[in-house]
Amino acid sequence: MKKQNTRRTQRSAAKTDRTSVILNLFREAPNNKFSLKHLASASGGASKEDRRETLEILGRLFEEGIVEECAREKYRLTQKHLPHYEGVADMTSSGAVYVRVEGLENDIFVNQRNASNALDGDRVEVAVMHRGRDGKLEGQVTRIVERNRKPYVGVAEVGAHQIFVRADSRRMPMDIYLSKRTCPDIRDGEKVVVRIADWQPGSKSPVGELVERLGMAGNNDTEMHAILAEYELPYRFEEEVERAAGAIDARITAGEIASRRDFRDTVTFTVDPADAKDFDDALSVRRVRDGVWEIGVHIADVTHYVRPHSTIDDEAVERGTSVYLVDRTVPMLPERLSNELCSLRPNETSLCFSAVFTLDENLEILDEWFGRTVIHSDRRFTYAEAQEVIETGRGDYAEEILTLNRLAQGLRRQRFRNGAISFDREEVKFRLDENGRPLGIYFKEQKESNQMIEEFMLLANRRVAEFCSHRRSEKGRAVPRTMVYRVHDTPSEEKLDRFRQFILRFGHVFKASKGRAVAREMNKLFAQIKGSTEENAVSTMAVRAMAKAYYSTDNIGHYGLAFPCYTHFTSPIRRYPDMMVHRLLAHYLAGGKSANKAEIDALCERASDREVIAAEAERASIKYKMVEFMKEHIGEEFEGHISGLTEWGVYVELDETHIEGMSFLRDIEGDYFSFEETTYEIVGRATGRRLTLGDAVRIRVKRADLQKRQLDFELLLPGAPARHKGGDPDFHGSRGSHTAGGNRAGSRGRNGGGSRRSSRRKGR
Repeated sequence: MKKQNTRRTQRSAAKTDRTSVILNLFREAPNNKFSLKHLASASGGASKEDRRETLEILGRLFEEGIVEECAREKYRLTQKHLPHYEGVADMTSSGAVYVRVEGLENDIFVNQRNASNALDGDRVEVAVMHRGRDGKLEGQVTRIVERNRKPYVGVAEVGAHQIFVRADSRRMPMDIYLSKRTCPDIRDGEKVVVRIADWQPGSKSPVGELVERLGMAGNNDTEMHAILAEYELPYRFEEEVERAAGAIDARITAGEIASRRDFRDTVTFTVDPADAKDFDDALSVRRVRDGVWEIGVHIADVTHYVRPHSTIDDEAVERGTSVYLVDRTVPMLPERLSNELCSLRPNETSLCFSAVFTLDENLEILDEWFGRTVIHSDRRFTYAEAQEVIETGRGDYAEEILTLNRLAQGLRRQRFRNGAISFDREEVKFRLDENGRPLGIYFKEQKESNQMIEEFMLLANRRVAEFCSHRRSEKGRAVPRTMVYRVHDTPSEEKLDRFRQFILRFGHVFKASKGRAVAREMNKLFAQIKGSTEENAVSTMAVRAMAKAYYSTDNIGHYGLAFPCYTHFTSPIRRYPDMMVHRLLAHYLAGGKSANKAEIDALCERASDREVIAAEAERASIKYKMVEFMKEHIGEEFEGHISGLTEWGVYVELDETHIEGMSFLRDIEGDYFSFEETTYEIVGRATGRRLTLGDAVRIRVKRADLQKRQLDFELLLPGAPARHKGGDPDFHGSRGSHTAGGNRAGSRGRNGGGSRRSSRRKGR
């Protein structure tokens, strides 16, 4: 009896194991149809007894609704038992969707036919139908959990009975329907903002609701407002905010002055771009004794006027940062604050929060002081005016400027000796006519006057961070305090390896793989490529190889600047984190306890997100102006270099303007070209001609699509038959995105876009 029970237990265990194996087979290949024989063989054997046992298991799974019979003795998982996940839809220009699921290494691909009317940003439920050998998943959207309410900007096409909006975004490849009854006044060609209201199954187009009318497409103000609307950035302040700003008391009383350190008799001046309106920092300089100088870094005291959780403060949190488009600034604070009360204008008394350093000629900090001050700016310099003083040694406050520049250059050399990376890149600028149309493109480079301001801003940011990070206990121990840090992580070895392979194509060898050696190699490389044809492409890829800087209460240091402790203190008019730092500094100077970490960290995360969105909008405005500029040059030929390769085309960056466009492989005359990923080349099937990154080429401008901010080039290869000039105005490329100024050097896939940092952004 005992032996009989043992055999029964063993058979039961074997059946359980077989059931587990069968279920795993279904789950590993959820869309496969499995025969009874295959399931029996894969789960332990295909004998008559094994098949009978497998059939019993399948019968039980069928009764439980886990599997279904789809043909004679063939089975598959039922729809509800396919692996299901919830994630966010990321739509491509083809209408296919990638679903980003938290915790999954790879996105789940969904073909357009299986997307079930999901749109970009929707939270969806997706069933996995197929798992490839490489582990990549393919699925089907089974439910839209939550519709994304983000707005879409597009051009209205008004017909006799309906309106369709052709969206600017490549992430909305379908036209959006608007009811002519509810929107009777919309004109054909008008730019509008819409939200998706509904999309019924079987309908070809989603139904939209009108949010805002922006004006006729092609008008400069309309297009700039369209970019702001696309990124959900405001372009005006609500009346309530303006009223709150107007109600601020602008008087500087004798009592207020008495409570501050007075610098009104110390030589003080500002240095800013020629078109700047908000002067949020000033420098003062005073000779203490031979070889010793007192340098004051004076920052507009925004938090004196803006109280926490006030109407203006809440608006600043929402915006996070000022936005700098090609032709305008969208400020974080109302103009009464940014251009009046908090702007350190010449010949006016201004309230500041200051960092004051006593330095000797060896750059040793003999003393430092932080606190609230009152100043009187003696002069407003543009960068060009300050540069002229540096170069000639003559002009207003020449001794002070030359002293500051000498000390700044010493700080700069010291910083690079300590391992900072020299990411000095040209800033693209446009010459615009009175209607905002681009007449030309030029590039501003960093000169010593820019570096002079930058180094003292960096010094103030670093020392404020160090002061706030710890307090000294009665026993002399360093006790950590909550602080807003500007952090920058070390580069990943994987990204550096890709960068190393990339620059090998130009004959450059990059030896370092981690630590400060990477910074030394980067600086050495930048010196080698200065002025070369590959400089912009290599610099762009170097930036991509680095981590992104962000705000956090957890200090990991700033790798790019080689600072163990760093923050943003110097631009509270245009960055909310700087306002947070001002408040924390005042709190700690007054002996306050460590601030609430969770609250500050939430504000840091929001500020980092807003910074990214603002940078994307800034790039979009640059791209638009580049395409607008090239629209006047259709049919003309230019020299350039290959800046990127994909399976569908070649990106070319023009030598003179750094404008980037794309030539589709299918359009290249003289051969059939295909992309070889292993060698990162495009290769002609008949001629064997090979093209790769950095190769010099000649192109003809074929098409400029302002709505999509895209440029099509025709690649002109030697020996290829000539084509007619100009392009087919009705053709719109659909295989991948090709965006002017996108800096796609060596990039593939759904990630891309570099940035040129503005010279007005003092401090990193």
